[in-house]
Amino acid sequence: MKDTLAVVEKLHADAIIGPYAVGGAVGAAFYLEPVATLDVDIFVLFEPAPLILTLTPIYDACAKLGYQPEGDAIQIEGWPVQFLPATQPLVAEAVRDAAMKQSAGLTTRVMSAEHLMAIALQTGRAKDHARLIMFMEVADEFVDMDFFRDVLTRHSLLDTWAKFENRFLKP
Repeated sequence: MKDTLAVVEKLHADAIIGPYAVGGAVGAAFYLEPVATLDVDIFVLFEPAPLILTLTPIYDACAKLGYQPEGDAIQIEGWPVQFLPATQPLVAEAVRDAAMKQSAGLTTRVMSAEHLMAIALQTGRAKDHARLIMFMEVADEFVDMDFFRDVLTRHSLLDTWAKFENRFLKP
């Protein structure tokens, strides 16, 4: 994973991608026990937003480095990497506010625990619910609940959170 993230950081340093953040299961692994995942989700801000969004420059730069597309991802150092535009307001905020994290001697940008939780809540799949429960189990260590509630408020997710709490967190 270190080598994969090093390539992503190189793409950023070379201005191929703008501000980015690791999200999804790999992002959550910076806070939680790692879970099985098939790919690495890299969320990228495209600012100013182009009239037509294309990932061609990313694919071309990766091809020059010897990394080829496979399905909807690019195989980079053994991991399928999805470069995803951060177009939704919550995801764009998560990228802008990403924290610098260390992983095996490499510094990379990772979404905050609170943003990962809010995105999981918004997405609402079973695996996202499971991840939210895992985050709540370590909330005292990694989660600023006041900040989390602020994120939920800004993105109109308080009602969704109340339903989640009642369904999964109340005895």
